Amino acid sequence: MDTDGTYEARRGHVARPPVPPPPRHAPAPVGGGTAQWLRTPRPPAEPGVWRFGHRPRPAEEPEAVPARRLFAGAVIALLSGWLLWSLLWNGYLGYYWLWPLLAFTPDEWRSQPDTWATASYVYYALVGGGLLVFFARVGHIPEIWRRYARKKDAPPPPPPPDADPVDWPELRDAGLTDAAARLAEATRSGALRDVDYARIRRAWQGVRTHPDRLAAFTDAVRAHGPAACAHPSGVRDLPVRTAAHDLATAQVRIGTAADHPRNPYARRTTGVALEPAVLGTSLLAVGPAGSGKTVRLVRPVVESLCLQALANRAAVVAVTAHGAALAPDEAFDVIVSVGRPDSRHDLDLYGGADDPDEAARMLAEALVGDLVPDSRRAATALAQLIGPYRAAHGHFPAVPELRELLGGAPKALAELRAAVADDPAQLRELDARERQAERGDDIGVLLSERIAFLDRPAFARFFRTDGEGHRFSLRAIEHPLRVRVDLPERGHAEASRIVARLLLAQFTEAALARADRSLFACLVLDDATYTVTADSVRAVQRLRSAHAGVVLALRTLEDVPEALRGPLLGAVGCRMAFAGIAPWDGGRFAETWGTEWVQTRDVTNRQIISDEPLTKALHFLRRLATGKAATAEAVTVREVERQRWSASDLAHAVPPGHAVLSLTGVRGEHVPPLLVDLRT
Repeated sequence: MDTDGTYEARRGHVARPPVPPPPRHAPAPVGGGTAQWLRTPRPPAEPGVWRFGHRPRPAEEPEAVPARRLFAGAVIALLSGWLLWSLLWNGYLGYYWLWPLLAFTPDEWRSQPDTWATASYVYYALVGGGLLVFFARVGHIPEIWRRYARKKDAPPPPPPPDADPVDWPELRDAGLTDAAARLAEATRSGALRDVDYARIRRAWQGVRTHPDRLAAFTDAVRAHGPAACAHPSGVRDLPVRTAAHDLATAQVRIGTAADHPRNPYARRTTGVALEPAVLGTSLLAVGPAGSGKTVRLVRPVVESLCLQALANRAAVVAVTAHGAALAPDEAFDVIVSVGRPDSRHDLDLYGGADDPDEAARMLAEALVGDLVPDSRRAATALAQLIGPYRAAHGHFPAVPELRELLGGAPKALAELRAAVADDPAQLRELDARERQAERGDDIGVLLSERIAFLDRPAFARFFRTDGEGHRFSLRAIEHPLRVRVDLPERGHAEASRIVARLLLAQFTEAALARADRSLFACLVLDDATYTVTADSVRAVQRLRSAHAGVVLALRTLEDVPEALRGPLLGAVGCRMAFAGIAPWDGGRFAETWGTEWVQTRDVTNRQIISDEPLTKALHFLRRLATGKAATAEAVTVREVERQRWSASDLAHAVPPGHAVLSLTGVRGEHVPPLLVDLRT
């Protein structure tokens, strides 16, 4: 049976409806209507910057005058200017300031009262205005205006007519005038939304790569307009959005860089966003329960990837517990509810593999990867059984049959041996398995104990291999698929962890084996407790080159074997420490983030002692007035090396609703750890 779901992954067939239905609601993209959203500037920036309407800040903080001193200086300057004007006007400083008026005006003007009065008041206005401008600059009035009175969010200038994205200039330049006009009209009317724009742009990029698709693209746009090139499900948007998304840059905003001394001045108060360019290096998030991992990180990321899947740009597999409010069912194409009778889809235990060695490697990783440092022996034992079984029956064994074979059931082994009696190679495999089963340290005993967690009545209709039901395989991530896998963590915690490890192993194998890597593939584990193994750490490092990544959320690093905590932090490019983590977890992050050179100022106050009578009297009066002795201040500036974030700071100085996040792009761009306010 072919792997089922929305797509038939093995045949590569994708069912497309004749006319995709319109969105069931009209979610406004960030920034208002589609036309305004498209025209909003998105300047280039380093990874993690929310580029939608971003205004770059200076790299260094300017020398800012304190507000109290600023206003006091302004008042003093204006009073000084008023006093000088009063003295000039009343003649207390003489009348020399009138000499330019007398020197540059004709004599006959003085005999004409109206003309002379007009010239005089014009001159007075020039002198008074000059004094006002001079003393306003002395009093830093322009700085007060810039800081407190000027409107900061001025609308950006409109783009030039030949570069207005609303008019789809790239299509016009290619000679597709009719298609461009159809899409431009839909954009201005609001019929074309942000998902439609991203999806059609994706299709146009495919046309530029494969010119033979030009005719099909043109016909689709003419026939369906904003609904052209639709997702195979026919859906054009999600039922609900909980985060700010910008599909033009594939970004989702998760917070704001805090205005904190630890953050670089250029990043303070700027938006923080995630996108495939950074998720492609994989992300590890650690934080206690209730710190916001699911609500403020996992949910926005899954939502963003689902939107990109609707734009035919990504494939996402989200793994969560039953009942977790990750996203509504309507947001996914396939929902696998392991252990629930109402689940419409089953999970392929062998990940769609045809090779017994490959299938055994993934299954061994799931069953004993958390218990043994090297699962190769387990993979060999499994291959020695499932290989002959497949040769005899045409498919791999289901869970009950595999448990019997691993447990050494005489009847099951005898029947299998009889079924492959004509195949010497498969008989050798069974002979080798029987010899290993006689050893005291045989791995088959442990495999049999672990597979028993899946051989429960609740999972009787799952992991079937007889061709019945709708079986989902992670091989389908070659298509823009939206998948959610619900695990029964409450009643079957150990089985849930085995399935989570199985999904991680199958995802890495499928992502690395894809022939077409144009889609970004991402696996999101809402709870990666006891999921990380030595093989998975090595596999995560290879996903970057396969245009894929994983998002792992943990309550503590203690849920990872001690020998793998350092390698895991080194394997992922993005690391996130939420408020409330333990000091020992913070120590791991602090060690990974390293140190930096900072400038410190040491201030030393020394009491001034004088023998002069007048000076002593002045010091005595100062002490009476201020209550402090006269001191001299010495300042020492030096460069020191310190940790970017210490274990104590991460454990105690990160406010609730915040997290410290470091990012690495797929091209190697590195962003140092930032304190991020996840509530804004």
